[in-house]
Amino acid sequence: MALGMALTSHRQVTSGYFRNHLYVLLGLNVLATMVALGARDQFALAPPLSAAILSYLGSVCWLYENPRGGRAALALVAVVALLGAWSATDWQRATGPAATLLTWLDPATGGLVLGLTIAAMFLGHWYLTTPTMAIGPLEKLVLLAGAAIGIRAIVEGAGLALSVANFGVPGTEQLLFVSLRWLSGIVGALALAVMTWKTLKIPNTQSATGILYVAVIATFLGELTSLLLTAQSEYPL
Repeated sequence: MALGMALTSHRQVTSGYFRNHLYVLLGLNVLATMVALGARDQFALAPPLSAAILSYLGSVCWLYENPRGGRAALALVAVVALLGAWSATDWQRATGPAATLLTWLDPATGGLVLGLTIAAMFLGHWYLTTPTMAIGPLEKLVLLAGAAIGIRAIVEGAGLALSVANFGVPGTEQLLFVSLRWLSGIVGALALAVMTWKTLKIPNTQSATGILYVAVIATFLGELTSLLLTAQSEYPL
């Protein structure tokens, strides 16, 4: 989400979008900090705490119309969040080079799918309060979200193929979860991204925002299912 906001043009989108949604990032990172405080043996405290501080500083930059500082803070939040995700990853399950590579890519690609979809949805909502903004930034975020879903499909597809090759076809229960993961988080999310893109060509930002709300739910459902499957597998599923 921080990366998506950092890639959004501050010349075409009002500063309130960046400031208000840095408050969202601040809240999420404070929550992550509290979780880390409650489980110090499992999670590192520094990444979420640093991201929370950077989110606050970034919001101050946008409050005082300092886009350079605000964009730098957003970029740093994205980097720190990724480092935090890697620090919380179970590396012991990756026993080979392919599994290790996919494990490295798993939190990065999953974060891109969720973050870019949410950033696009928030930006679409911002058009409801500032309808005179150019539509280009929203189109860009939708394209980036679609590309992220495509990259995620490659990573998850490679993990699924390696899992089947090494351990055979999953059982019925696991197969149902795999189907849910792909139908919701990959196929469904990509279809919703295409629908949003076509809606923006009308153009109708209000309807596009409604579709993006559904896309956020679809990606959340897909990524949560992926977490459950991956916890029981050597490869990201």
